Amino acid sequence: MKRSKTALQGYLLIAPLMIGCLLFYAIPFVLVVQYSLSTGSGDALYFIGTYNYQDVTANHMFTLAFGNTMRFLAAALPLIMVLAYAIALLMQKHANKHKLLKSVFLFPYIMPVVGAVILVELLFAETGLVPGIANAIGLPMVDWLGGPAAFGVVLLLYLWKNTGYSVILLLAGLVTIPEEQYSAADLDGASGWQKFYYITTPQMWYSVFFAIIFSLINAFKCFREIFLIGGTHPNENIYMLQHFLNNSFENLNYAKLSVASVLLLIVVLIVFAAFYIFVRKKEAFRA
Repeated sequence: MKRSKTALQGYLLIAPLMIGCLLFYAIPFVLVVQYSLSTGSGDALYFIGTYNYQDVTANHMFTLAFGNTMRFLAAALPLIMVLAYAIALLMQKHANKHKLLKSVFLFPYIMPVVGAVILVELLFAETGLVPGIANAIGLPMVDWLGGPAAFGVVLLLYLWKNTGYSVILLLAGLVTIPEEQYSAADLDGASGWQKFYYITTPQMWYSVFFAIIFSLINAFKCFREIFLIGGTHPNENIYMLQHFLNNSFENLNYAKLSVASVLLLIVVLIVFAAFYIFVRKKEAFRA
């Protein structure tokens, strides 16, 4: 009887959360899948199978947006992980001595979106600091925000804004590695590379996993800055999948919106699952 009462109390405590997940996540997801496989709206909704998927994947704007998004992720994720890991390793031995420095790393991350956009405008607009310096030293003029260089600017903005957050995540994993292991390796004459490969790397897989997941999430959040910089129809080099989703929503094209959302979810889940399986195998091998 006591166990049943305790179980009932547990169910009551999680009920608000479960109801919220059902109303705001599960049901909308089912509706998105339904719209992606149907045409029409309301009572006049007819099942048409994968026709919408064929139509969207043949759409030039979708392929452009999807390609740019994958290109951005392929460039941003390795760069931010290498940069963040290098900084975290440099700070490893002094992590507890410079706690204020760790707070400084988070300043770009917590900066309001508008503030980040204003900074980009001050640096890379036609009358900005970078074009001014380039013009002063005789370099050719570059359209930093309206041409192919805009992709590099967006990538740089992402790295500046989110690297600090990844450093904190990786540093949290590094400080849990016992110092005695490095001391023992020093006595055995191990080099810095050997200590990194045989001591640090095997114990950092879960930290790296979470850092990559949050970096992936933050990469999609970067659309806010891109949208404010380039608008609904920016230069084709920074026309991302979120632009396609936003424009489909504004045009009330729920079929395209739903298909693009489902395809994006599938790609994210594949990346997540692949890396999670890889990390689990590494951890199982270490155990």
